[in-house]
Amino acid sequence: MTDLRSQLRGLWLPLITPFRNGELDNTSLRRLVRHYCTLPIDGLILAATTGEGLTLSAEETAQLVAVVRDEATGIREALPICLGLSGSDTRRLTDTLTRTAAWPIDGYLISCPYYSRPTQAGMIRHFGALADEATHPVMIYNIPYRTGVNLGNDAMLQLAEHPNIVGLKDCCAIRAQSVELQRRRPARFAVLTGEDAQTYDALADGADGAILASAHIETGAFASVVRLLAAGDRDAALIHWQTVSHLTKLLFSEPSPAPIKHWLWRIGLIDSPELRLPMTEVSPELAVRLDREIASRANAAATATAGAHFRSR
Repeated sequence: MTDLRSQLRGLWLPLITPFRNGELDNTSLRRLVRHYCTLPIDGLILAATTGEGLTLSAEETAQLVAVVRDEATGIREALPICLGLSGSDTRRLTDTLTRTAAWPIDGYLISCPYYSRPTQAGMIRHFGALADEATHPVMIYNIPYRTGVNLGNDAMLQLAEHPNIVGLKDCCAIRAQSVELQRRRPARFAVLTGEDAQTYDALADGADGAILASAHIETGAFASVVRLLAAGDRDAALIHWQTVSHLTKLLFSEPSPAPIKHWLWRIGLIDSPELRLPMTEVSPELAVRLDREIASRANAAATATAGAHFRSR
């Protein structure tokens, strides 16, 4: 386990959950972990939106966490891992926190209650009750276009004073709100953007890092954007950003994580692009676009490698 508060920076990956024939695909899962643990990521989120957490049973979620931690420990023992949770029943989520207290995780990413659309006061009490119960630190996930409710900055800052609430995945999609939060937040409250297409702007505005589904692809380039902006080198960061920015649109042109799973399947990292209903695989039209992009990037990489070999002779 790591001190999560000190680790909430850089590039975090909300790992997809591979399935095959209706079951959790442990072989592909281990292959994914081995692959990404060799790349410059700073943490993993499991069983969240990209990981299709709402479709996982409690037993599958436990298995997912155990396999990822086991595989990661042999490569990057200190890599922090957070478990994604969501729900609109505070009592039920409290029970989940109790059930998972001994799991080999470093924290939780908990989304705002969905569908019920509670008041700001209701969300303050909701997250406060969860943070009181949680054995591990809590990150809040504010994504109003999925949940139907926006956790405003006044409420967020009140929650940021709780000793067990350590950060935010910010998907409010309102830049002015995000900028104001950057200005007003406590020093030890981390903000990581989760808006893939707005990553450069959010980091330039002062976010500590990013949780990006798109970073399953071209992980190193996304990591360079985060690292260079943290160092204040906006020009160099922009060069890297321009190589991947259109991926953030392509990979979300149909509901995520279907396009990401298709890509990972095509390059052999997972054995099937299978998703669980109501999510479905990409359309034939998008599959053609994705395959074309994969081929283009493979050809560009091969050309660059050949050029480097020639120059070294």
